[in-house]
Amino acid sequence: MEETLLLQETGIPPQEYREIVRLLGREPNRLELYLFKVMWSEHCSYKNSRPLLKLLPKEGPAVLQGPGENAGVVDIGEGWAVAFKIESHNHPSAVEPVQGAATGVGGIIRDIMAMGARPIALLNSLRFGRPEDARTRYLVRGVVEGIAHYGNAIGVPTVGGEVYFHPDYQENPLVNAMCVGLLPVGALKRSRASLGRPVYYVGAKTGRDGIGGAAFASEELSEENESKRPSVQVGDPFLGKLTMELTLAAIQQDLVEGVQDMGAAGLTSSLSEMAHKSGLGIELNLDRVPRREEGMTPLELMLSESQERMVLVPRPGKEKALEALAQRFGLDAVRIGWVVAEPVFRVKAGGQVLAEVPTHALADCPTYTREGREDPAIRELRAVELDQLPLPAGLHDLLPRLLSSPNLCSRAPVFERYDHQVGTNTVLVPGRGDAAILRIKGTRRGIAVKVDANPRYSKLSPRLGAMHALAEAARNVSVVGGRPLAYTDGLNCGNPETPEGYFELSETIRGLAEASRALGIPVVSGNVSLYNEGPNHRIPPTPMVGVVGLLEEVERRAELGFRKEGEVVVLIGHLEGHLGASEYLWVVHGLEAGSPPPLDLEHERRVQAAIRALIARGLTRTAHDVAEGGLAVALAEMCFPRGLGAVLELRSRQRPDALLFGEAAGRVLFTVAPDRLQEAVGLLEEMGLPYQVLGQVGGECLTLLLPRERLEWSLEELREAWESPLREVLP
Repeated sequence: MEETLLLQETGIPPQEYREIVRLLGREPNRLELYLFKVMWSEHCSYKNSRPLLKLLPKEGPAVLQGPGENAGVVDIGEGWAVAFKIESHNHPSAVEPVQGAATGVGGIIRDIMAMGARPIALLNSLRFGRPEDARTRYLVRGVVEGIAHYGNAIGVPTVGGEVYFHPDYQENPLVNAMCVGLLPVGALKRSRASLGRPVYYVGAKTGRDGIGGAAFASEELSEENESKRPSVQVGDPFLGKLTMELTLAAIQQDLVEGVQDMGAAGLTSSLSEMAHKSGLGIELNLDRVPRREEGMTPLELMLSESQERMVLVPRPGKEKALEALAQRFGLDAVRIGWVVAEPVFRVKAGGQVLAEVPTHALADCPTYTREGREDPAIRELRAVELDQLPLPAGLHDLLPRLLSSPNLCSRAPVFERYDHQVGTNTVLVPGRGDAAILRIKGTRRGIAVKVDANPRYSKLSPRLGAMHALAEAARNVSVVGGRPLAYTDGLNCGNPETPEGYFELSETIRGLAEASRALGIPVVSGNVSLYNEGPNHRIPPTPMVGVVGLLEEVERRAELGFRKEGEVVVLIGHLEGHLGASEYLWVVHGLEAGSPPPLDLEHERRVQAAIRALIARGLTRTAHDVAEGGLAVALAEMCFPRGLGAVLELRSRQRPDALLFGEAAGRVLFTVAPDRLQEAVGLLEEMGLPYQVLGQVGGECLTLLLPRERLEWSLEELREAWESPLREVLP
């Protein structure tokens, strides 16, 4: 009877309970069972995704640390390395958008500093439902406020991101935060501890906020979301700043041997994972845990996800120095446990052992390989024939209409709320390039960072959509001059226990693996967020891919806008686009159908290499990839930064709407001085790449000459259509 009640209370499946009993050799007590509940939750254990994640390439010449630690790390030369990771905070943001987003930012910052890196940049990837809906606007405003509140206050610039609106996110928005940090190669830290060492709790005190957050993140959202508010953590960026500086100072002064963020599942995960990775055990004394609320129970202390907390293991003889350093910052630094030889996680209070579990038992959750099946409704949408799609009555009005789409319009109302210059490292700011660029002070080097995903592509073809996500993020890094080194992925999907949900997860990871191998870009970190669905909507599979690239010389870079009259506009790749899965098809015809554009990964690799070579040789300083919205939208976007138009000829027999607004991979626009045009196209010919010389920059209009029609728009008309839509959502 008691066992049945406990299973009902915790939600642990009977077969997993039987495995827990087998691993322990006895029945667990209530506290022990809750330790398993959070550590075996999808959020902590990846029990549905771990077998699939083994397919991803994880090694490369620049990789210093791959998946398995708080963040991945790559070598960028001259003694420097970059740590980066993306993390989700979807369910908390659906319930409490300001704190959900803010603590997502705070958590990913701590992951980076746990590697010994100083956070230098934040990015975000956001998904919402219908922008005209009142709840969507409430969520957008709250999420943007939360990101700005935490990032601006802690002093880490938000340098890039993306936002996408789609009806299938109506019940379950996605909030993924990415952080990038810089560290000397020799400062790299890991979650490790040696025998006999004390374990220190550092940072803010523990409260009742965030209790059960890891388990909450592993459930579907329901109509009773308000009851989940206690599961949402509360962030304090000022305490976060102090904790960050204390942790980095302790690392710089060589006071610590091991560092671990106290994130999802709080004390439980941070201590048990550190013990397991070290091949040892940890004995925790709950009586010593700093707390800000009276009467907290052992269960509350173990499950609390209060923010701004770290675990530090000092080097021998450095304990007093660590305590003194914490005192200078006004923070707790308390010895709460010891590293023991026996590989167990032992929890004590009042001199009594409350829980004792083998560390391997908490770490080695059962994994599941399920049967997947594509949703027949998706297969039907993909099979829709688009050849006989009627042509719109007039082409002229289509470009302003596309530019005013919520998914194509200006993102300035979002990014202008973020500080993207604090730290004075940002060279290419939001709105001025396809990726952000940050300088590495004291060197000539820089890094380019971008996060990307197209949920419409992934909904209609999860594998192809994931391939496009990596290809486009890498392309955006390449078109500013960066050589992609590695990526982090935030894999957001629905319920993996359904055949359709598991199919989407499996196909997404297989698509990423294929693109990783072909493009030579390994994954070094990531996050899996499942059960993203409500009573009426399953989100499209959404692999948010963040790529980091290296610029050998930060001054050799390209920006977005036309910069000089008379320069020649060249397109690398084919002129023709595809209507399937396009934004045009949705905006103009109300259809989400067809297959996403095909993706030739070898062609993609060569296109990216070509634009990097053009930038490195000084042949161009203006480049932009052709993505959502097609060629006409990309050309309009190049006009906006400096108010320069162009006259361009598009020679093709393709139907005009597909020519203007069809989408395709492996296409990049760039400009070149007339006297260097032959040198530029000669490089493209040497690389065997198709290209089109389109025309010249100049004037205050965008003029497109089609075989049977001349289209001309004033830049003022286009800019007005492009700038206004998000102002209504974020006034």
